[in-house]
Amino acid sequence: MHVTLVTIGSRGDVQPYIALGGGLQAAGYHVRLATHTDFEPMIRRRGLDFSPIGSNIREMMQSEAAHSVLDTGNNRLLYLRRLIHAAEAMASQAFTECLNACQDADALLLSMPGFYVGYHVAEKLGRPFYLAYLQPITPTRAFPHRLFPALPNWFPLRGFYNQLTHIVSEQAIWQLVRPLCNRARCDILNLPPMPIWKPFEQVRKGRIPILYGYSPAVLPRPSDWGDHVYVAGNWFLDSPPDWQPSPDLLDFLESGSPPIYVGFGSMSNRHPAAITELVVKALSLSGQRGLLLTGWGGLSKADLPNNTIFQVGSIPHDWLFPRMAALVHHGGAGTTAAGLRAGKPSVIVPFGPPDQTFWGRRVFDLGVGPQPIPQKQLTVERLAEAIYLAVSNEAMASRAAALGKHLQSEDGVANAVEAFHKITRETSTAGAISF
Repeated sequence: MHVTLVTIGSRGDVQPYIALGGGLQAAGYHVRLATHTDFEPMIRRRGLDFSPIGSNIREMMQSEAAHSVLDTGNNRLLYLRRLIHAAEAMASQAFTECLNACQDADALLLSMPGFYVGYHVAEKLGRPFYLAYLQPITPTRAFPHRLFPALPNWFPLRGFYNQLTHIVSEQAIWQLVRPLCNRARCDILNLPPMPIWKPFEQVRKGRIPILYGYSPAVLPRPSDWGDHVYVAGNWFLDSPPDWQPSPDLLDFLESGSPPIYVGFGSMSNRHPAAITELVVKALSLSGQRGLLLTGWGGLSKADLPNNTIFQVGSIPHDWLFPRMAALVHHGGAGTTAAGLRAGKPSVIVPFGPPDQTFWGRRVFDLGVGPQPIPQKQLTVERLAEAIYLAVSNEAMASRAAALGKHLQSEDGVANAVEAFHKITRETSTAGAISF
């Protein structure tokens, strides 16, 4: 069976699907990953087929348009509007290239960002599709959509509110992207425009199978979800067996107490030097050593005190995180999961995307990290206080270690592959809907 896995976004939106694709291919499926060219070498090193979609995502993330998106802070509607505006530049290319990537596919497996392109391509080609997401979007009474705040447990209409937030959010997002999708349907796919209520309504009514790549130990599966929803566990892509750290890094780690990891992944910002200076001051104020990951521009390369701060450009989380005292990061799904598996407390600094706030809140609710600090509200004192709490609170450290031990025993990729095999074995039309 030929499966094209479609995902769009930063490294955190792609790396878990490389792991999932590798598991599917090892189980006998032929897997093609359709995504940005930035990730082609990583994908091919894992033995997967590759097909390009969209522009260079790293350049886009460092553009003025991306900075404008992240500048919205906690204004969710403005964030979505600017995100969709930024995506318009690559939309035509993405639809065209996705169509090419899926021509010989027997089925499509779509990430959350990939859904907005892959859904329409599946309709054009008449192929079944399945969903593979890193954050929960299935409506439930158990918790609200990530675009909405949580209500107190005692609130009498909390379940109704939670359910309603999912319906409202999916429709709000669809109305924002519908003009863009309908232009592509008409101009590229030669399909009629879609009405107001599609495609989410079709996905729900059609009970489209969905695989979730997060752990039920971190977010329990709601009892009101149907049996077509699978919470498989995280899809970790661990470092290659031949990967080795630099001698300088090893010397730094061995020269003192475990440091604090600070990194903001693919998040870029207008003032990386200022944030780097803030981080260094917070580490000094909290009395901690630090390891800074520059990533895609969230932190700058700077002259730092050699004995207390070490800076790297990129490093495998599965090797590094267990060697840290605590972690400071943006709250992306992949980084959050890696930190939890390492058994380390996390200080979450959301940069704007709603999933970061969602996972930051979840880390806090689990008692394995302090209250999240939105990047717009970050100060030396607040960060230093959060770091101190993360390294000094024994109960928090104990909870983080216990959760990490549990996550280390899970195999999310194997669980997802088993679920996918079950779905496709039960019926050859699973996932197909009447378009």
